[in-house]
Amino acid sequence: MQPEDDTRRLVIVTDAWHPQVNGVVRTLTKVRELMEARGYEVTIMSPADYPSVPCPTYPEIRLAMTLPGALKARLEAIQPAYIHIATEGPLGFMARRACMKNNWRFTTSFHTRFPEYLRQRLPVPLSLSYGLLRRFHNSAQCCLVPTQSIHDELSQRGFKTLKVWTRGVDRALFKPERGADLGLQRPVFLCVGRVAPEKNLEAFLDLDLPGTKLVVGDGPELESLRRKYPSVVFAGKKEGAELAHHYAASDVFVFPSRTDTFGLVLLEAIAAGLPVAAYPVPGPKDVIAATGAGILAEDLSVAALEALAMGRVDPEKSLNKFSWEACAEIFESILAFIGASRPRNLSDQAQKP
Repeated sequence: MQPEDDTRRLVIVTDAWHPQVNGVVRTLTKVRELMEARGYEVTIMSPADYPSVPCPTYPEIRLAMTLPGALKARLEAIQPAYIHIATEGPLGFMARRACMKNNWRFTTSFHTRFPEYLRQRLPVPLSLSYGLLRRFHNSAQCCLVPTQSIHDELSQRGFKTLKVWTRGVDRALFKPERGADLGLQRPVFLCVGRVAPEKNLEAFLDLDLPGTKLVVGDGPELESLRRKYPSVVFAGKKEGAELAHHYAASDVFVFPSRTDTFGLVLLEAIAAGLPVAAYPVPGPKDVIAATGAGILAEDLSVAALEALAMGRVDPEKSLNKFSWEACAEIFESILAFIGASRPRNLSDQAQKP
C-alpha cells in the first residue's frame, strides 16, 4: 500500500543507533530502508544528532543531551504524519512527553528487557521498572513487540495495545557456504552477540563440548572472559561478509541468553544452515517453534549436542515465516490502522496563510 502525498513523513525516535551494533539498530536500519522504498520520508532522531555522554557500564551506548523543548521544536519543524518511539531512553521519554502534551498519536516498540538488565546491576524490583515501562508504552496507540511470547508476558503485566512485529534476515548475505572453514577443530560451537553480563555467556563457556567454542562479538566483558577461558576462541567484532563466513564455517549456534526478546542472530545462524541450541525462553522458543531448526533444553549441553546430531538445516524450508518485507508490512499496517496522525496544531499551523 502507498501513502497519500501528504502522509509520507515518518519520524522514528531511538536512543539506539549507529555506531552501536545490536539487534535494535539492525532492525531500525532495515525498517528505514524498507519504508523509504515504500515511499515514506523517514527521519531518524537519535543520539547522533545531539551532544551525548556514555551510558554508565555501557560506554558504547551514548545518551543524548538535549531538552524536551528542543526535541518538540524539531518535531514541529518536520511536521510528521507518523511518530514511532522505538526506545525508552532519554530521547524516547522526551518524544513521549511531547506527544502526550500536544495530544499527538504515536506508536512504540518493546525491544529490550531493561528491567532484567537493570536488576543485574542494581537492586531495583522488576515491578517498579516494569511499572515505568507499562506507563510509557500504554500511552501509545500501539506497542509493537517481537514475539508472541513477549506479547503474552507483557499482557500479563498490564501492557495494552500490543501487536506482534516479526523480524527478518538478509538471505543474500547469510547463507550456507560449501566447504567454509576457519581452521578450527571441528565441531565448532558458535555464539554471536554482545560480550556483556546480560547475554549469560558463561553458561555457554562452561559447557564441556567437543571441538571448539567460538565467540564473535565485542563488549565490556571481552578481556576478562578471554583471560578466564583461554581455550575459547574469541574472534572479536565481525560484520558483513566476514560475520556471515563465521556462521557458515561453524556447526552449531549456541544462544545462552535468557533475556533477549528475539535474537536476530538466531535467524542469521539458521540462514547459514546452523541448528540452534538454546534455553526454552521467549525469543528462542518462538523462533525454534516456527522454524524447527534447533533444540531447546534447560540443560544447554544437551541442547548443543542434540543440535549437533541434527546436522545442518535447510534455510529455504525453515525461514519462510521470517522476512524483512513482512516486518515492513506489519509496521505500515499499524500506521494505516492508527491513521495519518500529524499533530492537529501542526496541521493548523501549516494551513495558516
